[in-house]
Amino acid sequence: MRDIRAAVSRLYASGETFALATVIDTDKSAPRGPGAAMLVSASGEVTGSVSGGCVEGAVYEEALEAIRTGEPVRRTYGYSDEEAFSVGLTCGGTLHMFVEPISRDTFPQLGSVIGAVDEHQPVAVATVVADPSGADRVGMRRVVWPTHAEGDLGAGGGRLADALDDDVRGMLAQGSTGVLRYGADGQRRGDELEVFVQSFTPAPRMLVFGAIDFAAAVADLGTYLGYRVTVCDARPVFATRKRFPTAEEVVVKWPHVFLDEIADQVDERTVVCVLTHDPKFDVPVIKAALATRAGYIGAMGSRRTHEDRLDRLREAGVGEEQLERLHSPIGLDLGARTPEETAVSIAAELVQVRWGGSGRALRETSGRIHRETPDPEPVPAGFGHVQK
Repeated sequence: MRDIRAAVSRLYASGETFALATVIDTDKSAPRGPGAAMLVSASGEVTGSVSGGCVEGAVYEEALEAIRTGEPVRRTYGYSDEEAFSVGLTCGGTLHMFVEPISRDTFPQLGSVIGAVDEHQPVAVATVVADPSGADRVGMRRVVWPTHAEGDLGAGGGRLADALDDDVRGMLAQGSTGVLRYGADGQRRGDELEVFVQSFTPAPRMLVFGAIDFAAAVADLGTYLGYRVTVCDARPVFATRKRFPTAEEVVVKWPHVFLDEIADQVDERTVVCVLTHDPKFDVPVIKAALATRAGYIGAMGSRRTHEDRLDRLREAGVGEEQLERLHSPIGLDLGARTPEETAVSIAAELVQVRWGGSGRALRETSGRIHRETPDPEPVPAGFGHVQK
């Protein structure tokens, strides 16, 4: 829901009842993962996507019905690869969907949830999506923050709420989204009651050092991918808001000084892109970056610049094990020339590092296209994860 929250917030503020269709689970090569959402207004306006077009038509009809009846519904869309094209599900995967009517009455905490996401504060929404016990708890929810929780789970839901709050906080700490299963009264050994948990952790950060034209393109693409982008340069004439309108912040400081100041905010999901290719800037900031937990550290420059940079870093006391973390020259070999093309090559490497792809053309590979876990080499936990 993160990517459509502006539309959600607008309709919610208007007092209108609308429908929210959310992917809660997937099998095989599903087009989009858990948390992907589509909004349908009472007038039939659509925002967002749950499958890239495969089952949107069917989900749209379910959404309108949910608005009409006021009842949530769980649906599964999935066919074999041989049958998929005839029904529009061309990938052959399976989508488990939850479609629910949303209003101020049914979801009084939604405004607080959207506010937390906007302010980069962690929050999770846990919704009962299946309850064969007959207790009629489908659609009931808990909103869980690190320090408190709100939401009614119906008569006898106290034990479930206690178990759920603990489990959801564990998922929130890891930025996980998925389905939890319990017994009818919250027993952890049961599996008949299903609760979909959507975690909204603060978006990962991208730190771009060097206020050049390539940095503007990287900042644009980083923002599009869901990063909170900061551009930093010591030169005030270049580091301006006008030149980097999509960045969350533009900082005028020596790069290594700024990075030292925020080192405690750098985690395994943080991306560092050093685009200065000037020794007086890039050597100090790369040394500082390699001392953090950043999940990706890349530096731009030619092969010669790269070799000279490594020598300078060694002279500065950086060890070989640390240097192995450095992606330099930055990006994948796409033949990129323009700033925009170079930004695409950098983004491609970020995706490749996150998921462990080969970087080869898909027509030259076999097996599953969408990896669920990094392969072959694991990356730091949580690197690059942008929950929708």
